[in-house]
Amino acid sequence: MMQATFLETPIEYLKGVGPARAEILGKELQIRTFGELLSLFPFRYIDRSKIFPVAEVKDDTAYVQIRGKITSVETLGKLHAKRLVATLADDTGEIELVWFAGIKWVESKIKIGAEFIVFGKPSWFNGHLNIAHPELEIPGEQPVLVSDTFRPLYSSTEKLKSKGLDSRGLSRLMRTLVQSDRFFVPETLTPSILDNLRLMNRQEAFLNIHFPSSHEMLQKAQARLKFEELFYIQLRLLKQKFNRTRKQSGHTFSKVGHYLNDFYHHYLSFELTNAQKRVIKEIRGDLGSGKQMNRLLQGDVGSGKTLVALMTMLIALDNNFQACMMAPTEILAFQHYSTITKMLSGLDVKVELLTGSTKPAKRKEIAGGLTDGTLHILIGTHALIEENVQFRNLGFVVIDEQHRFGVAQRARLWEKNPVTPHVLVMTATPIPRTLAMTLYGDLDNSVIDEMPPGRKPVITKHVFDAKIDPVFEFIRKQVGLGTQVYIVFPLIQESETLDLKNLMEGYESVKTIFPSPQYHIGMVHGKMKQQEKDKAMERFLKKETQILVATTVIEVGVDIPNASVMVIENAERFGLSQLHQLRGRVGRGADQSYCILVTGYKLTTEAKKRIETMVATNDGFIIAETDLRLRGPGDVEGTQQSGILNLKIADIIRDEKILKYARNLATDIIHDDPDLISENNAVLSRHLKIMNKYSENWGLIS
Repeated sequence: MMQATFLETPIEYLKGVGPARAEILGKELQIRTFGELLSLFPFRYIDRSKIFPVAEVKDDTAYVQIRGKITSVETLGKLHAKRLVATLADDTGEIELVWFAGIKWVESKIKIGAEFIVFGKPSWFNGHLNIAHPELEIPGEQPVLVSDTFRPLYSSTEKLKSKGLDSRGLSRLMRTLVQSDRFFVPETLTPSILDNLRLMNRQEAFLNIHFPSSHEMLQKAQARLKFEELFYIQLRLLKQKFNRTRKQSGHTFSKVGHYLNDFYHHYLSFELTNAQKRVIKEIRGDLGSGKQMNRLLQGDVGSGKTLVALMTMLIALDNNFQACMMAPTEILAFQHYSTITKMLSGLDVKVELLTGSTKPAKRKEIAGGLTDGTLHILIGTHALIEENVQFRNLGFVVIDEQHRFGVAQRARLWEKNPVTPHVLVMTATPIPRTLAMTLYGDLDNSVIDEMPPGRKPVITKHVFDAKIDPVFEFIRKQVGLGTQVYIVFPLIQESETLDLKNLMEGYESVKTIFPSPQYHIGMVHGKMKQQEKDKAMERFLKKETQILVATTVIEVGVDIPNASVMVIENAERFGLSQLHQLRGRVGRGADQSYCILVTGYKLTTEAKKRIETMVATNDGFIIAETDLRLRGPGDVEGTQQSGILNLKIADIIRDEKILKYARNLATDIIHDDPDLISENNAVLSRHLKIMNKYSENWGLIS
């Protein structure tokens, strides 16, 4: 009990903290206990073992350590401009040391001819390098200000710094913590795991992650803590998955009846791809198992996910259940509604659309159809989770682009039925395997990795904005051939902080370049009323407008087969996955389609890589991998919009091998001892319970 009590001790009781600092540590870094402080890992270390010759100190990019003798000392300036300047020289050259504060104390320590080891960060002043407020150490003695070979650097904030909690202040607190007589970190891995993987014990790992005695010990500490973090994510996800498949019963869809058969044989005008057939077979296996389905369906833009979702919803209807599809935006919900009602035209299937814009009278009609069972499929936005939306017998739920919904929002859908419905989660953003193992590690995974026949890859070009005139000529030619064009801008109104072309200016400019009555220009953006957006999209769909100027509201779901050109202004301002989604709005018909990325000449290294990737490939999985490497995973599991991962030390890209090994080991353990009841696994069960104390179990709701 004492072990857990120490790590759970409120941080204000650590020497040097107190109530005021405790409050700001909690607000700024979410550190409220000794254990949470211990889990604040350094983001970098300064190696104090290397001595640089003065001649090698050539830039101001990193901290350096030099050894030499003081050759001059003088005080310059007056009052607030007063500073102490000393010159340190070795056999290769000399460098100035400068102090603006604590001058009297420094003067008492340094004398001409005295030898010092100096540590600090060089900076340029008047054309040469100096070191401001360096740390001093007399060779052969204990450091005056320095005591570690590897100095940890911690992330701080301006508010923390104002309380003396910069990186050095946090380091002092950390040293106080680990030097406490009560300091004890309980082990969380079994002896067999530690022995087989030759891992450092947990207490030693925490000591060496903060104050490593050598580079080798630092690496061992990092390896231990990275493995632990990734292993417990996998163990938790796999245990949740096992519990769901074993304990969470689901509706048994035992038959395929007239709804699916009629649609497939009489209303489907084209052949399914082999990938679609494979995925439908995987889903049918889940639906007939008697266990609740929780499956992720991945597929690139245009691969036919909506058709798969529709056909599996029809299986629910064949088994006397209702189905629903929830989308993150009204435009996408309307697009799904339009597509599905068109596909089902002539079949005796009642489909309705429910969004925030639905009129009260229509809402009442929908509510009646849901409760008496005459409404079979409901498509909508978050309006589906409102309390007054009650289904008679909800058996199948499709969530499109689910990462845009909060987990608590999605949970409210399941409350509408005594038995948890089957869940199909769809995404048009391909997920790299490493991210899928963490973000969706408890879901079964299906991938549509084949495009419908006849689809031509979109040709992508990069154009600098100073050379955009040929792009306008190309648009004229394409419009003359009868096709339509999107021109996307990143902003609706001019920003004071970003020098970007905005939609309103762009719209006026496009109207000038493509004048009426020869050309008809439309506009759509997120601040328009839904009715206005719908009319603008309808005019574009009916080919009444040839060029649509838009923001990213057209990113997902808008399906205009006749649109074959996508021009993205300020493309460097968009994320890679967003560029890929926008490009997916064209190439949906039989014509060759084009995506033109317009940028300025000044591109960051990352922006240049994004543009190069878009030009080089149409493969969504390659793009997703590149995007992950450029941006990192971020927070990818939890009650925030995109969900809790928030890794503290591991990196699912750099540590992919550790992740895979952790996944395999967790799989073996859950397979052999799913309830973790064996004596050997008691420590794993105990730590999982501690973890679950601090987070909700969202495993049953994807």
